[in-house]
Amino acid sequence: MSYQEVSSLSQSWGLVFLVAMFAVAVAYALWPTNKEKFSKAAKSALDED
Repeated sequence: MSYQEVSSLSQSWGLVFLVAMFAVAVAYALWPTNKEKFSKAAKSALDED
């Protein structure tokens, strides 16, 4: 394999990997069972305790 073949392969699979990781992060953030955790975390920054 030449450098250009390896470079092209790694760029395309790198893009696939990053898009998949982005999709997982968005799915985690929008998952209905996580709403309570995120709401609690948002309100805890405003607590005076």
